[in-house]
Amino acid sequence: MRKTPAAILSLAVALLTGAPARAQQGAPPGIDTILVNGRIVTVDAHASVHEALAIRGDRIVASGSSADIRRLAGAGSRVIDLQGRTVIPGLIDSHMHAIRAGLSFATEVNWVGARSLAEALGRIRDAARRKKPGAWLIVAGGWNADQFAERRRPTQAELEAAAPDNPVYVQLGYAWAMLTPPAHRALSIATDADLPPGGRLERDPRGNLTGGVTGGIVELFDRLPRPTFDEQVAGTKLFFRELNRLGLTGVGDPGGNNLGPGDYQALFDVWRRGDMTVRVTYSLGGQTDGSEFEEYQALTTMLPMGFGDGLLRFNGLGERITAAMNNNDSPTGADKARFYEIARWAAGRGLTLTMHWGRDASVDHLLGIFEAVNKEVPIAPLRWSIAHLNDASVQSLERMKVLGVGWTMQDAMYFGGEQFQRQAGEAVARRVPPVETARQMGVVVGAGTDAHRVASYNPFTALQWLLDGKTVGGVLTRGPEETPSRLDALRFYTLGSAWFSHDDEERGSLEVGKLADLAVLSSDYMTVPVDQVGGIESLLTMVGGRIVYAAGPFADYEH
Repeated sequence: MRKTPAAILSLAVALLTGAPARAQQGAPPGIDTILVNGRIVTVDAHASVHEALAIRGDRIVASGSSADIRRLAGAGSRVIDLQGRTVIPGLIDSHMHAIRAGLSFATEVNWVGARSLAEALGRIRDAARRKKPGAWLIVAGGWNADQFAERRRPTQAELEAAAPDNPVYVQLGYAWAMLTPPAHRALSIATDADLPPGGRLERDPRGNLTGGVTGGIVELFDRLPRPTFDEQVAGTKLFFRELNRLGLTGVGDPGGNNLGPGDYQALFDVWRRGDMTVRVTYSLGGQTDGSEFEEYQALTTMLPMGFGDGLLRFNGLGERITAAMNNNDSPTGADKARFYEIARWAAGRGLTLTMHWGRDASVDHLLGIFEAVNKEVPIAPLRWSIAHLNDASVQSLERMKVLGVGWTMQDAMYFGGEQFQRQAGEAVARRVPPVETARQMGVVVGAGTDAHRVASYNPFTALQWLLDGKTVGGVLTRGPEETPSRLDALRFYTLGSAWFSHDDEERGSLEVGKLADLAVLSSDYMTVPVDQVGGIESLLTMVGGRIVYAAGPFADYEH
């Protein structure tokens, strides 16, 4: 997508004259919406802040003072008085498993943001009242015991007391799940032999079964009743609305394990019906061990890079490129050769590629492949990326910078920082993740969460963690030397993330000619005490000039 010639001319005149960005003489025709009396944080190169802006169609056409922008309003223009509130570009999560989350969001019990185990159990209890006896109650993730005042996981007895007539399944990341007796019976689980490979029934110190399961959790979850297609569609729309409530207008979905072609159909249905309220760029990953290359060739035959539109677009391969290299710190030569074959083919087809990698100690395996491909096909224009890599070294970041490889960084240390600090030591944890080092070196950083199985999807939780370096339990792990400014943290979540989907010229900042994706905040992100950033929500969210969420004083604008 490109800016229109009129938008480019308008912006150029503004830059040359120093005038407000509404550089055209007179009012641009057909202004649809103007926002006035606000604090509009543009996130542009000059860190400009304006009072007002004007929108025509899906684009920002002017910005400046409230008085100037009011003059542009016509008889049919909608005027929204911001009453002093702060406006930011719509947030973009560069690495969220949103497609998977949407499939079951309408049928799940959500523990994201629960401040106590009592509150979480209350949500189970409330869901049991709404559902029929025998209906499953599933908590698919997005929580951590440290977020609870009690600082512990639920017991089987507590879950059974909250929902005695329903099978209950509660998953914590990909390592542990708790099932009530009805859930065990429904899944025919009585011994370890009834579990997926690697799964074990948890026992207490006395050897008694607790109801918990460790290992094999990905496969165990896939045994749960699958939502109907209508429920998947409803869940997708509901999840997108939840993201809109938190100021999110875009997501980069990296694919992942056990996400086959059929799992994209609910999203495609929402898109086809014109119900998208979040811009989604998605990657495709290989699912069949040893046959990934053939899968990619088949799936992309009629799916060129960038295929789609401004609301749904194909963005290449990821994050599981081959099963053999997936979470493998010691790949064989054959493993790497197979990965190289696919990566070289992808580069030749102009495909973006994103790959998750957990540890800097072994990332040379991946970077070596990238460097080998780059000798044949320059990959910088393709905007390849590495996800996670929380302990990235200066040397690895330097190699990424030379290649033009970006870094999609998530707030994994918000839930996992205390454990990492115990294992690696305070000195190492102090620089994890090295976001300031990467920014200063010129490595493109996109912020995100990796939600929703292993993390909360709340971007303001992630932004607060970026600013204070504290875990969900309040423990400080990251030092000030790797703490970004508020504006830079916001850039990671806007322009930074937009870079990975090749549309930072279209969105990510509130500049004339760009898409009108924005959020009006409940509190001023730029000035509110840092420990209150996580509680910010959007009161009005727009995607392409269309209001997709409104609450509080703006609630009537959604109808």
